[in-house]
Amino acid sequence: MFIELTDHLRCPVEHDEAFLVLLPDRVEDRSVKAGTLGCPVCDRRFTLEDGVLDTEDAPPAPDESFRLPAEGLAPLVGVNGPGGYLVLVGAPAAGWREVANLVPGVGLVAVKPPAGVADEPGVSVIRSGRLPIKTHSMRGVVLGAPFGGDERWVREAARVLLPGLRAVGEGADPPRDLIELIASADGVWVGTPSR
Repeated sequence: MFIELTDHLRCPVEHDEAFLVLLPDRVEDRSVKAGTLGCPVCDRRFTLEDGVLDTEDAPPAPDESFRLPAEGLAPLVGVNGPGGYLVLVGAPAAGWREVANLVPGVGLVAVKPPAGVADEPGVSVIRSGRLPIKTHSMRGVVLGAPFGGDERWVREAARVLLPGLRAVGEGADPPRDLIELIASADGVWVGTPSR
């Protein structure tokens, strides 16, 4: 896990948002390979092993393919220029290398990725039942199926996005109180958080 990403992580437990405090055991080239992240509010601790943050015993995402190739995904999410982070939830995380080539200098975060996606330079991996990410801190979120059609995950995507930036989802159109649609076709939608 890229060490700078730890500044954007929050406790996944439902309480006032609090930053997680990192106690690294092993760091290699700005990547935390092992350690503990602790919450100062509820005192829960989460382990980081082999560079992967696991906030619960969450199984990998269902083995589904994402409808959009990386070449289509990058323009839809609208991340231009280096800096910040793009979150890929579920199946889209399997194509992180292709996405990284299209958005150089943008950190990628694979949440609940399919089996086989592991910590490597260029991607940080989180296994969690929600987005343990600080509110209004990400440049884009991509939700593969079934997450793009799940109101709880759409709400999380809207929460973590910087104002005015985009989420892309695979599934039914999201509720209007969460996402203001820009476009929707063939089971894929693009939008920004509702105000």
